[in-house]
Amino acid sequence: MHCDIHLVLHTLRAAELHEATAAFHPARPGLRHRMGWTLVELGLRLAQASPVPARTARVV
Repeated sequence: MHCDIHLVLHTLRAAELHEATAAFHPARPGLRHRMGWTLVELGLRLAQASPVPARTARVV
């Protein structure tokens, strides 16, 4: 297949997919979406926090 034809077919298919998904895109993010990003933020904050020092073994 010629590269120009492939590019045209890809562009047309991408436009069709964009149109098809536009109907399913919610206007406002739902609760599940907001909770997911909240958990991601929490995880990033925990990952950036300073590590807890390890306990040392007691010498008897």
